[in-house]
Amino acid sequence: MWNTTLILVMAGLAATAAWGQQAQAPAPAEGANFRPNYTLGPDDQILVRAPNADEINEKPFRIESDGTINLPLVGRIRAAGMTVTELEAELKQLLRKYLREPVVQVNIVQFRGDPVFMLGAFRSPGIYPLRGRHTLVEMMATSGGLQPNAGQTIRVTRKKAIGPIPLPTAIEDAAAGTTYVEINMARLIDSVNPAEDIVLEPYDVITATRTVGVFVNGEVIKPGSVDLPDTPHISVAQLISQAGGLTREADGANVTVLRPVLQSNQRARIPVNVKKVLAGEAKDVPVLPGDVVNVPRRPDSFLGKLKTPVLIVVPPLVTAVIFQLIQR
Repeated sequence: MWNTTLILVMAGLAATAAWGQQAQAPAPAEGANFRPNYTLGPDDQILVRAPNADEINEKPFRIESDGTINLPLVGRIRAAGMTVTELEAELKQLLRKYLREPVVQVNIVQFRGDPVFMLGAFRSPGIYPLRGRHTLVEMMATSGGLQPNAGQTIRVTRKKAIGPIPLPTAIEDAAAGTTYVEINMARLIDSVNPAEDIVLEPYDVITATRTVGVFVNGEVIKPGSVDLPDTPHISVAQLISQAGGLTREADGANVTVLRPVLQSNQRARIPVNVKKVLAGEAKDVPVLPGDVVNVPRRPDSFLGKLKTPVLIVVPPLVTAVIFQLIQR
């Protein structure tokens, strides 16, 4: 259920001394896990590790209100607006005046505000300061919204010490010391003032999963993986249409859906007569994430007949001409 990133997030959150503290709350102990995505700003405090530069090694520095930071050797540089990895690259470049191969690591030791963590299929995942009252939809807009391949639900996870998530569908995870809730995106976006648009709390983790596509093999114009659309259901005929349609060699009457069987390595076989579906003579079959749709080739097609060995008799004169051409 929990991926490695989320486990590291929760481990870092457990190291925070007081969950209810405000703007100058210390960062999670595993704050370094978020270094690539976090954009620095005024009042963030960082720790610089540069083993070959004693002047700045293992020393904390605070980004000033004008967005700059003043470091020994390096001088004053603008850090606000940079990600942590960008700042590392900038410091390495500046330290090359004094060191041949500088090694620099920047860790966040104190956030400028209580953070929330946007993970997964957001357009701009990362850590976002929570300043004031913000709802789930507002914070999702701040992160740029969801990627096109995002799933139909998102998960909000909250530490029990913060308080319960105010939704009846929230589930308690006693082992992790959290509560979480799955929220349907369609209901969240389409409803007016939906109850699911909860007010976020410091250190909430919002996770957007990616959809699992379906696969189309065989006699379609564009075989391969097809991402499921935002609509809750898609049928075999619609899926084949998205794959460019059937080829001339396709056997539309004998299409097969291979569906994973839960808790096993086997797949169930579901026959679908797409020809009858398109003619309105049979019901279509919905596809599910992870399905494999196989469109076979007609046995009576030209390519299908080539599967049977054919004896070709070449006249002797033609054979002689071909032999002479090869010898040239």
